[in-house]
Amino acid sequence: MEKSEKDLVNRRKFLKGAAAGSIATLAVGTGALAAPQPAALPAAKLPAPPAESDPVSDVEVLTVERAGSDFMVDVIKALGFEYVAANPGSSFRGLQESLINYGGNKAPEFITCCHEESSVGIAHGYANVEGKPMLVLAHSTVGLQHASMNIYNAWAGRAPVYLMIGNTLDETMRRPGAEWYHSAQDAAGLVRDFTKWDDMPISLGHFAESAVRAYKISMTLPMEPVVLVLDSDLQEKAVAKDAKLTIPKLTLDAHPQGDLGAVAEAARLLVAAENPVVIAGRVARTPEGMQRLIDFAEALQVPVIDQGGNLPTRHPLNQAGGGALIRNADVILGLEVSGFWSTLNSYRDQVERSSQSLTKPGVKLISIGVNDSYQKSNYQDFQRFQPFDLSMTADPETTLPSLTEAVKRLVTSDRRIAGQDRAKKLVDAKQKAYERARTEATYGWDASPISLPRLSAEVWAQVKNEDWAGGIGGFEWNYEKHYQRTRGGSAAGEGEGAPSAVGAALAHRKNGRLYVQLQKDGDLMYAPGVLWTAAHSRIPLLLVMHNNRAYHQEVMHIQRMADRRQRGIEHGGTGSTILDPNIDYAKVAQGMGWYSEGPINDPKDLGPTIKRAIAAVKRGEPALLDTVTQPR
Repeated sequence: MEKSEKDLVNRRKFLKGAAAGSIATLAVGTGALAAPQPAALPAAKLPAPPAESDPVSDVEVLTVERAGSDFMVDVIKALGFEYVAANPGSSFRGLQESLINYGGNKAPEFITCCHEESSVGIAHGYANVEGKPMLVLAHSTVGLQHASMNIYNAWAGRAPVYLMIGNTLDETMRRPGAEWYHSAQDAAGLVRDFTKWDDMPISLGHFAESAVRAYKISMTLPMEPVVLVLDSDLQEKAVAKDAKLTIPKLTLDAHPQGDLGAVAEAARLLVAAENPVVIAGRVARTPEGMQRLIDFAEALQVPVIDQGGNLPTRHPLNQAGGGALIRNADVILGLEVSGFWSTLNSYRDQVERSSQSLTKPGVKLISIGVNDSYQKSNYQDFQRFQPFDLSMTADPETTLPSLTEAVKRLVTSDRRIAGQDRAKKLVDAKQKAYERARTEATYGWDASPISLPRLSAEVWAQVKNEDWAGGIGGFEWNYEKHYQRTRGGSAAGEGEGAPSAVGAALAHRKNGRLYVQLQKDGDLMYAPGVLWTAAHSRIPLLLVMHNNRAYHQEVMHIQRMADRRQRGIEHGGTGSTILDPNIDYAKVAQGMGWYSEGPINDPKDLGPTIKRAIAAVKRGEPALLDTVTQPR
């Protein structure tokens, strides 16, 4: 043993003994002044210097040259993550330090969150725009419990969110106290019912393979959240100098295309139909998908009931509502429709619930989608069962080109003329629907609280000449470009709206786009800390409050129950309104570092305030307008 190493051992043992003695002395000397003095204790004896023969295993290893979490960062960078959202947690302290220092806080860049629910919500919104995962770190047990609500929202929205959670599996390695509460035998079991895949790697090689596998599984249709559990010991221990670690190559699966025979049969049915209808759900994941749906619809001159924001708003074949179209249809094609049954049936919420089909006898039903290729049983997000005459487990966006070509081959001059006549009627119906919406928007135009159509029109007037995305969604909003829509969905769980807006705005930030979203008041109060995250990370966006001072859907449910039981509806707001005191969202946002104005009650004040807020967003700030609105 070298002399310097022996000296180091001696000093450490000496200091350890001295520290123990000092603590004992301090504990005796800090009692209350009035307390009786204890009997004198013998002076603490310092340990004798170690002998030459003492074992070297007592040496405390205080530093490592390369930790396991450094290699984890190499893998994370290889997967191409831009950002990592997290509320800090000690169970992933090793990985967080490596991301910051070893990884340089770049690719991925750390997005500090005040709640794990917000971390996942931000990743959900990002995935809806980018079509790929964002990394989320969560503290084992308590952090994952916080995150679980928005993991479920991402699950229902078919969003590829990628979670890594810390954990300490070996009980002999757990620090006394809180680390026991923050450890689990099966940490991912908490969210296994609403995630697509999880694993707990026990070696760095295992981690590399599982990390790549998780990314691949998350991006395979239907896209869903995945979880990796990272043991703290694996993160923090040193990597052996002779370790031979490799990162597997990531190759994403090609999306499944419909069987050519089934595609040909679908084309035959559609071309022969007098009144074909298309219902479009999650179709256009990419700009190419939007154009493919346009090409298909125009080749057939078929109306599209667009449930997923796939077509430009003012395209004549994009038909709103669809009740009359469904009633007259002889062939209906559904493209990745999650609630096919509910689209084809009316449902009456009465004491005795009942339903009635909207379709006429003999209608042919065709489905193209991947919903049935991956389902779980506990959480009932798969909707009512709908039988079909022809069904393809395939990606609609990938299948549309072959379906379009099959349609073109079958269209004769007679069918072309029939399609043109159908298109003329659709153009006329589209115009009438537009005029009807414009007329309806004038009702309560100058009312206070502000009507939603007035709010939508005022925001559109200020936004329409900008490079915008998101939007309020009124009839006048002209969605022409694929990126303007924030696609996806959720389980309608509160607390997802504001974080997903921040995530979507983060994705749009590099392109300098103005992201706008109508923000519900009740939803914001679930996770208001996300406002601080947006300000801290310089994420510019405009939130326009839908501040009706209530969980209004629940107000209507209570009123319905009270009316059904003939008890009067005057107390319908009890337990469901957000009043007394009224929340000043402008002050809340200002306290979090946002530009804000409000409460705004007079619709005549909207134009100037929206203009000032947009100017703030263009300076790189997040902005919030607290607009007090009518219930619906």
